[in-house]
Amino acid sequence: MVRAMANLVDPDRLKLIRARARPEGMFLHEIAADEVKDRLELVNRRFTRPAVVTGFPDPWRAAFPDARIVPDDELLTLEPGAHDVVIHGLSLHWANDPVTQVFQCHQALEPDGLFVGVTLGGQTLHELRAVLAETEAALSNGLSPRVLPMGEIRDLGQILQMAGLALPVADSLLKKVSYADAMALMHDLRAMGEGNALADRATKTPPGYFDRVVEAYENAFGEGGRVFATFELIFLTGWAPHESQQKPLKPGSATTRLADALGAKQTDLPD
Repeated sequence: MVRAMANLVDPDRLKLIRARARPEGMFLHEIAADEVKDRLELVNRRFTRPAVVTGFPDPWRAAFPDARIVPDDELLTLEPGAHDVVIHGLSLHWANDPVTQVFQCHQALEPDGLFVGVTLGGQTLHELRAVLAETEAALSNGLSPRVLPMGEIRDLGQILQMAGLALPVADSLLKKVSYADAMALMHDLRAMGEGNALADRATKTPPGYFDRVVEAYENAFGEGGRVFATFELIFLTGWAPHESQQKPLKPGSATTRLADALGAKQTDLPD
């Protein structure tokens, strides 16, 4: 299900984590920005008034130097109807109310303007989640929130419709990244600004916890002296409604039989 508005994320903690991010940790944003550029090039239109909503402006400004860049605050500083394309740049997974975030992007679009969102999806860090849960359960007989829950592609696609966008499409891109060990992965997450900013996050760590995590990760997901982590980028596209857009036919309005369209011979069935 689409995550409802709740205090799942601690905004102050998120700001602190993002302040610790480093340029070398921005590779996912660079990949996401390049993918968005490729998708825009496939659209038969020249966009001249872009905006980007993101928590990390530098890689997106480099990719879209003419865009208005605004932070992914709860209230977006976008003018209604001012843009022909709005991009939500790899920050939607940290929104306490993602539907409202996308709705505000919709409001900033001119009619027939395009929304493109990219966010981390549910397969992201599934290896780390499994190892953390297994290790903590073994050491403390319980589980504490340590990794942000992320939406599945079908649920995220519903956000487009809930935000009033037309012709919604969602697709995903999986990236496998190798690390020396689990600690290197967690250091990289810190450089990305993707640490634990959950409001109900773990505050205590059992003795020997991280040593056990490193060992378990190597055993489960190691290969050739390296370990691997999955990142799922989900791309969401939708259009601000306009009368020129293709619309589904009303039920019962068809003027041609399916059998005729397929060139098939019709056989009447007995009553």
